[in-house]
Amino acid sequence: MHLSLKSACLALLTCYTAAAMAEPTESHHALTLYDEAPKYAADFQHFDYVNPDAPKGGTLRLAGFGGFDSLNPYISRGTAAENLGLMYDTLTFHALDEPFTEYGLIAQSMQKAEDGTWVRFHLRPEARFHDGEQITADDVVFTFNTLVSDGAPFYRAYYGDVKEVVAEDPQTVIFRFHHGNNRELPLVLGQLPVLPQHYWEGRDFTKGSLEIPLGSGPYRIDQVRPGRSITFKRDPDYWAADLPVQRGFNNFDRVVTDYYRDGSVTLEAFKAGQFDFNQEMAAKNWAIGYESPALSAGRIIKEEIPNNNTQGMQGFVFNLRKPYFADERVRQAISLLFDFEWANTKLFHNAYTRTASYFDNSELAATGEPDAAELELLIPLREQLPRATFGPAYVPPKTDGSGSVREQMREAYALLQEAGWKIVDDQLVNAEGEALTFEFLLVQAEFERVLLPFKRNLASLGINMTLRRVDVSQYINRLRSRDFDMIVSGFGQSNSPGNEQREYWHSSSADNPGSRNLMGLKDPAIDTLVEGLIEADTRDSLITHTRALDRALRAKHLVVPNWYTSVYRVAYWDKFAHPAVSPKYDIGLFTWWVDPAKANDPAPSDAIPAVTTPVSEDE
Repeated sequence: MHLSLKSACLALLTCYTAAAMAEPTESHHALTLYDEAPKYAADFQHFDYVNPDAPKGGTLRLAGFGGFDSLNPYISRGTAAENLGLMYDTLTFHALDEPFTEYGLIAQSMQKAEDGTWVRFHLRPEARFHDGEQITADDVVFTFNTLVSDGAPFYRAYYGDVKEVVAEDPQTVIFRFHHGNNRELPLVLGQLPVLPQHYWEGRDFTKGSLEIPLGSGPYRIDQVRPGRSITFKRDPDYWAADLPVQRGFNNFDRVVTDYYRDGSVTLEAFKAGQFDFNQEMAAKNWAIGYESPALSAGRIIKEEIPNNNTQGMQGFVFNLRKPYFADERVRQAISLLFDFEWANTKLFHNAYTRTASYFDNSELAATGEPDAAELELLIPLREQLPRATFGPAYVPPKTDGSGSVREQMREAYALLQEAGWKIVDDQLVNAEGEALTFEFLLVQAEFERVLLPFKRNLASLGINMTLRRVDVSQYINRLRSRDFDMIVSGFGQSNSPGNEQREYWHSSSADNPGSRNLMGLKDPAIDTLVEGLIEADTRDSLITHTRALDRALRAKHLVVPNWYTSVYRVAYWDKFAHPAVSPKYDIGLFTWWVDPAKANDPAPSDAIPAVTTPVSEDE
């Protein structure tokens, strides 16, 4: 009798608990990181930074870099074509004028657990793939599981806190988490592109292919010239065209990207009218490279658009897997010999600010001494972190710009001697007599003029840095296999950093060939700071955690910091118009339109030569 009564009570308690868990939370039209009110109410008609009446039509012609051999952007194999995101819709749409707010796109509304352990998406019944098939919860489940199991290694880390995804009914999908400490995760999952299960069944997702895939977005692929060009055509039957989150976007009938293999050819092709829009990354080009009759006549427009984003870190990246870079004193010594002030004056037309922080141009950057809140995070890790973490945040020293770095050379040599190196017969050698020689792997010719003065400064201390330039495919393969000593790369940051920090700095990503942990950082203290950042539960806490992480990364001298600019430099042929208000955190190119009152295309699209180059000096 006693056992029966106990069983009955347990059954009643179980039913009560299940009922409580099943009690629906409020549905939202938007997700925000700390449950603050979004900028736009549920009945909003369009974003402030679009023209909802923008005319449709015309062609946007862009330049790509390198080439491509795949139309699958979600795997590590091959080189994917650019702008493939135009063909895929996501569960939510990221607002370009808020730090981190996601509004429903495929998802009509969203629900979050109060304890942060799940998120539910209610899909729009009208959402369709290009073949007319309805987008369902099964497609969402298929996409997530496929990306985690067969996609680039990035996804396994990015979605690492997801326990399972379940289709509750054809239009409802729920993601359950291992814990409730990752506040960003519901928003990250909202950015999931939804792939068609019925298309991919019977196809090998892991292999790069030039077969045109099935999507659901505003554009379809119209033409592919392998490695040379790709053309997207606006879908006149796009299912989401009239949704508030899409109104005023996607105004071009066609988007053509032609590929170039040389930066100077690319610029000359632009000036000749062979493509329409160019975001300039090289200060020298911006200062003098666009001089032409078309610029003088006002047919080419140069415009600087404010960039309010956190600038992140671009730098010369040390591969810590190499034994000669294992000692942070060696890395710091090498960093000291890069003369930014000379380069900025002589090469960059004083266009740049030296990067000091991994979160520059924002409130997230550490400054001065750590405050009490930062110390609360750092002190438990004192034995694992460099001593400099607890002093003023590291800032690269300034030179007088004359090209003489004698003071930096003295400081660098002292660090090298402390680390066991000395100069013998004009070579820097360690106790075993091994010379400090390393290779800088390059893919862009423009960077050579920046690196040659650096190479000379290193040689003055007996360090031999060789420059090796390879083609794009070889470069990508060597990065994936971590077959390099030093490269130039960037670590872009959002205004609300989160899960992607695992991909950059966490030990779990160090050995993943597709991760952004290029330097191979494996540090338990950094791991702890990264996890704390991801689990921050208020904006103030996020800022504190980010500053603490920034301070620790800077003290480890993982890169030779480069530079940044707080504007987007864009040049375009005078055939476009754009909204009076630009989005705060983006160029907003796909809110632009071809102005029917202006001249026709300056050159026919099929006149574009097929050649390429990747990043320029400041990307």
